[in-house]
Amino acid sequence: MALETSVEKPAPVRAVANAISGWIDRLGPIWVEGQVTQVNRRPGLATVFLTLRDSVADISVPVTCSRVLFDSLAAPVTEGASIVVHAKPSYYANRGTLSLQARDIRMVGLGELLARLEQRRQLLAAEGLFARERKRPLPFLPQRVGLVTAPSSAAERDVLENARRRWPAVAFEVAHATMQGPRSAGEVIEAVRRLEADPAVDVIIVARGGGSVEDLLPFSDEGLIRAVAAVRTPVVSAIGHEPDTPLLDLVADVRASTPTDAAKLVVPDVDDERRGIDDARARMRHLLRSWLVREQAGLDALRSRPALAAPHSLLDARLGELADQRSRLRRQLERQLDRAADDIDHRRARVRALSPLATLQRGYAVVQDADGRALTSVAGVDAGAPLTVRVADGRVHVLTERVEALTPTTEENRGEED
Repeated sequence: MALETSVEKPAPVRAVANAISGWIDRLGPIWVEGQVTQVNRRPGLATVFLTLRDSVADISVPVTCSRVLFDSLAAPVTEGASIVVHAKPSYYANRGTLSLQARDIRMVGLGELLARLEQRRQLLAAEGLFARERKRPLPFLPQRVGLVTAPSSAAERDVLENARRRWPAVAFEVAHATMQGPRSAGEVIEAVRRLEADPAVDVIIVARGGGSVEDLLPFSDEGLIRAVAAVRTPVVSAIGHEPDTPLLDLVADVRASTPTDAAKLVVPDVDDERRGIDDARARMRHLLRSWLVREQAGLDALRSRPALAAPHSLLDARLGELADQRSRLRRQLERQLDRAADDIDHRRARVRALSPLATLQRGYAVVQDADGRALTSVAGVDAGAPLTVRVADGRVHVLTERVEALTPTTEENRGEED
C-alpha cells in the first residue's frame, strides 16, 4: 500500500525503509542471471558471499548462499563465470541495501551459453547494429592508431611490432584494459570512449589473443557492442584466432583474424607502396616515351612534306605575285594622279578666267567712291569728287573734272567709232 504522507505529516526514514522491505518481501523467489564479479568465503562462517553483475547495465547486487549449497556445485564458481540463481530478494532496512538469498545456483553450460549468445546476436542484428551500410572504411594511412589491449600482452607486442615493421613512422595511442574477467567489458568500453574522444586517433584496434569461449565472453557483452556501434572512429576487432567469432567482430567495421592481421589491415607496407610507386613511375615513363616517339614521328612526317621541306618556294611564288600587284597598283595610282592633275589645271584655268583680276589685266578698271563702293552709274557723282580707280597692278586716285552721262544711242555710236 502507498504511504499516506503530506508536508504536515511526512513519513520517517524507517517507515520508508520498512515499506520498501515489505514490498520486496512480497516479490517472492525469482530466477536471476548474471556474471560473478566477486567470491568471498570467510573462514568460520557458514555463508558464502557473492557479487552478481548485470551483463548490460552497470548494476551489481550481493548474493548470499550457504556453504553447503556452494560446495555441492558440480563446478566451482569463479570470478567471471555466468550463473543462474534461484533466490529470494531481501531488503536490509538498517543499511538500505538489497541482497539475494540464494536457494539454488546453476552454472550456465557452454551449449546454453552459446544459445544465449546467438539469441543476443539475433536481437542486436534485428536492431541493425551489424548492417553492412554502417561499416566505415579504414583510412589509407592513419595519423594515429588507437590500441585497446592488455598491458605487456602478446597481442600488444604483435600489433606494435608488425605495424612499425610495415610503416616505421606509424604512431600509436595505447589504452590498456583488462581483457578477461568480469571487469573486462567495462574497462574496454572506457578505453574505446577515451580513444574516440581523441581527435588525432583515426582508427581503433581492440586486440586480444586466443582463449576459450568463457575467456572471450566480455567481447560479446551487449554494453560493449552498443558502445562500439556508437563511436564515429572506425574500429578493428582482433579478438582470438580465426575460429573465434565474438559479437565484437560483427559490430566492428573490420574484422581481423589475429592481432598480427590487424596491424596489416591498419597500416600499409612501406616496401609494397615503394614498389607500387616505382612501378607507376616506370609505367608513366614508358607512356611518356611512347607519346614522345609518336609525336616525333608525326612531326617528321609533317616536315617531310614539300610545303614544310622547302617553305621558301611558296614564299617566292607569293613574292612574285606581290610584286606584280604592287606594280599594277603603282601604275593605276599614277594614272589616277595624272588625271587628277589635269583636272586641277583645267579648273584652275577656268577659275582664273572668271577672276576679276583677269578682267582687270585685259584693260578694264573698277571705279570706287570715297566710301569704297564700286560705281556702276554716273548718278550721284559730282565734279571734283575724289575717286579711286582699281587696275590690275594697283589703284589710281583721281578727281572728277566733269560727269557725262551716255545714252544708249551715244554708246552705240561710240562703239562703232571704236
